[in-house]
Amino acid sequence: MTAFDELERGDIVWGTDPLSDKGRPMLVLGTPRFADHGVQLITALISSKTYHEESLILRDEDYEGDPLGERSYALPWSIATLNNATEVDFYMTSLVNERTDDVGTRLIDYVTS
Repeated sequence: MTAFDELERGDIVWGTDPLSDKGRPMLVLGTPRFADHGVQLITALISSKTYHEESLILRDEDYEGDPLGERSYALPWSIATLNNATEVDFYMTSLVNERTDDVGTRLIDYVTS
């Protein structure tokens, strides 16, 4: 298992979903470090359902490691901040930088529209 404070932008983790009782895959978009609070993970949620035209499909070639088990979609408007290791169950895989950038850009476009 990758330690919480060693996770990087582009990593996909299984984390605590703030909107449900179950976990889900989450793409790490940022890892700011704070003197009093340590590392926080800024994440975009990932789903196997494509219910929104703005979701970004994750293709096999978008992964730096093994792809997730089923077709998945990044939801750039659905973000969560993970504050400590108890909110991350395990590291799953990583995306290539270009696809991580796509998700980050779409998030910025979404929140500034």
